[in-house]
Amino acid sequence: MSERPVAIIDRGAWWHARGRPHPALRPFLSSYDGYWEETVVPSRMRTLPTRTAVVVVNLGPPMFLRTPDPSGGNRDYGSFVAGMYDGPGFYEHPGGQVGVQLDITPLGAYTLFGTPPARYSNTVLELSDLLGPDAAALVDRLAGTPGWGDRFDLLDACLLRRLDGGPVPDPEVRRAWELLLRSGGTAGVAELAADVGWSRKHLTHRFREQAGLPPKAMGRVLRFERAVGLLARGGGLAATASDCGYYDQAHLNREFRTLAGCTPTDLLNGGAEPQLLTTGAEPR
Repeated sequence: MSERPVAIIDRGAWWHARGRPHPALRPFLSSYDGYWEETVVPSRMRTLPTRTAVVVVNLGPPMFLRTPDPSGGNRDYGSFVAGMYDGPGFYEHPGGQVGVQLDITPLGAYTLFGTPPARYSNTVLELSDLLGPDAAALVDRLAGTPGWGDRFDLLDACLLRRLDGGPVPDPEVRRAWELLLRSGGTAGVAELAADVGWSRKHLTHRFREQAGLPPKAMGRVLRFERAVGLLARGGGLAATASDCGYYDQAHLNREFRTLAGCTPTDLLNGGAEPQLLTTGAEPR
């Protein structure tokens, strides 16, 4: 039996198990988030762009996903990887959900999956498309393991093996990502390119390949994600627009319509969550 500390949280009809990954993995994801639903109630939820790729190891019924790119979604998925988004999506589930969610930084996804995240930006891939036969074996072993600590140990072992042989992002791409995070998404492409010593065109190409979105789009997502958080904590529209680098409140509203598919007021009134669970990787 695992000795890993696991926090069990009662969310009413939902239960949530959270554990920390191995220290070598923490630059890429801050936690493992197990979940299970005690009641079988159909659900539908909006998904929003965030700074992470989302991995769901599904141990229950399939989930129907609608993605910003209709050619890559709009069907049932078992275990899957949702890439970086710059638009809204939706999921529907018949109820009785159980599984594990991992929110992985885009450069972490590049290393752990060994595939350029540009391949699955704005869409979803089955976990087997990235892990091959190892995906089915991992799902089976997790499903047959009763304790969440032991399940998280299995995830550690799987991801550490992939970490050893995974590609390393260009130092220039990592630097540009760190600058974008530090600026809250407001740093321009010209500023990033000048800092790393690349042309704007070359930086945009390499950054999109290794992070999933070009730097300009990634900056929009980071500003939007911050704005959602500020508004959810009671911030005013005008103040949030100013704090997040928008020209004015009208600019904020336009960005929400593009990235969330609705106005800020509609989003908050609808209670949409950014992803399947309210989690998130550390900004690394």
